[in-house]
Amino acid sequence: MDKMPGWADAVLVPLISIFIAGAISALVILAIGENPAEAFWLMVDGALMKSTGWGYTLYYATNFTFTGLAVAVAFHARMFNIGGEGQAQIGGLGVALVCLMLPWPHWTLALVAASLGAALFGAAWALIPAWLQARRGSHIVITTIMFNFIAAAVLNYVLVNLLRPRGAMEPASASFPEGTHLPTFFDMFASEGNPLFRGAPANVTFFLAVLACLAVWVLIWRTRLGYEIRAFGHSETAALYAGISPVRITVIAMLISGGLSGMMALNATMGEAERLVLNASEGAGFIGIAVALMGRSHPVGVLLAALLFGFLYQGGAELAFWTSIPRELITVIQALVILFTGALDNVVRWPLERLFLGLRRKEG
Repeated sequence: MDKMPGWADAVLVPLISIFIAGAISALVILAIGENPAEAFWLMVDGALMKSTGWGYTLYYATNFTFTGLAVAVAFHARMFNIGGEGQAQIGGLGVALVCLMLPWPHWTLALVAASLGAALFGAAWALIPAWLQARRGSHIVITTIMFNFIAAAVLNYVLVNLLRPRGAMEPASASFPEGTHLPTFFDMFASEGNPLFRGAPANVTFFLAVLACLAVWVLIWRTRLGYEIRAFGHSETAALYAGISPVRITVIAMLISGGLSGMMALNATMGEAERLVLNASEGAGFIGIAVALMGRSHPVGVLLAALLFGFLYQGGAELAFWTSIPRELITVIQALVILFTGALDNVVRWPLERLFLGLRRKEG
C-alpha cells in the first residue's frame, strides 16, 4: 500500500530522471560557454526534423533495441549480462559466414538465415558464462565482461587471417553479395521528387527489432518459460520449491539474451556496412544496459528508451559538427541518464513514493 502506482513507476520516474540529467547537462553546456537552448534545438533539428536525421536516429535505435532486450531478458532472471558487446561481435561473424558462404537469390531468404546465424552465434558466446554461473557459481558480470575482450580478439584474428580478401589491408571481410543487401528506408519510402531518408543507414531490420520487442513480451508474460524466468528472478528459493531448475533457467535465459545481442549485428553488418568490420557494434552492447534500466526491462519501455538514446547519438553528432561542444558531452549526458535511472534511482523514487502515500492518506 505504500508504493506508487505502476504508471508512475513506469513513466514518472524515468521522465523526472531524464529531466534532472538534462538540467545538469545544461549547466555543463553553460560552463563551456554555449547556449543550452540552442544546443538542444540543434539536437532536435538534426535528429528529428529531417528524414535523414530520423534515418540515423532509427538506425541507432535498432541497435539499442536488440541489446536492450537482451539485457532485459537477463534482468528478469536476476542476471546482469554485460557481454552484449562481445555477443554482438560474434553474432556479426555468424551473419558474415551466412552471407558469404551461400548464394542468396533474394534478401528475404538471406535475412532469415542471417538472423538464425546471428542468434546462434550470439547465444553460443553466452553459453559458457551461463554454464559457469549455473554450475560453478562464477559471477555472470565478471565472465561476460571477460568474454567481451575475448570476442574482440577472436574477431580480429578471423578477419585478419581468414576472411580478409587477398591483397586487402583493412581487417574486414569481403563485401556481401548483392542478394544479401537489405532495403534501406530510402529504398522503401523515397519517391521521385521526395527523397525521404536519403543517405541514412536505417533499413528493414528496424521492423525486425520491433517484432523482437513483441516476441519478448509474449515470451516473458504469456508463456510458461517466461513465468519460470520471472519466478526465478524474484526468488530462487520459491522457484526451487515450485520445481523450477535454476541451472535450466539460467542457461536458457542467457541463451535468449545472447541471441538477441547477436541479432544486433544484422543492422550494423548486413544492413549498413554490408560486410563484417571490426567494432561494428559501436558500443551498443553497453548502451543496452542503460536502455534496459530506463525501460524497466519491459519491451515497450526498451523501445522508447532505445529511441531516446538514438536521438542522443544522432543529436550529439550534430552538436559536434556545428558547434564547439565536443562529441564527448553526449557521453556525459548518457552517463547522467544512466546514473539517475540506475544508481540514483531511489533519489527520484523515494520522494514520489512518499508523495503518493500522503495523497492516499488524505483520500482515506
